[in-house]
Amino acid sequence: MTVTRTHRLQSIGGRLAGVTDVLPHRPPTPADRVGECCTPLAPPAAALLKPDLAEQLARRFKALADPTRVRLLSLIGSHPAGEACVCDLTAPIGLSQGTVSFHLKTLVDAGLLTREQRGRWSFYRLIDGALDDLADILRRF
Repeated sequence: MTVTRTHRLQSIGGRLAGVTDVLPHRPPTPADRVGECCTPLAPPAAALLKPDLAEQLARRFKALADPTRVRLLSLIGSHPAGEACVCDLTAPIGLSQGTVSFHLKTLVDAGLLTREQRGRWSFYRLIDGALDDLADILRRF
């Protein structure tokens, strides 16, 4: 018998510590492959994501991977005016204005929010359909 799969082993004081799976090793035979799917995975060309769209989606999903950013989207979307100023968001989130601004910039760069400067203050609004587009893409796959 030969070892086909070995988990990490460490030498501690001259002895081996770890877990080893010992399985008989033999090359696969055609009988082992009965029932295997040999059809290559090739979706129709129309179903493939173009590289630039995949990059854009990855940026959006990466922006949504942070719980603070998800909370910010929720706060802005539920605000009575449909928009919110940074000053409206710092207290509910419990972070400094600078940190909230950083997260908002990330959401703007990802194409999920718009930003409008009014005097000293920046107002943020959800981009119509941006979250719906992401949901549709997830449903499609």
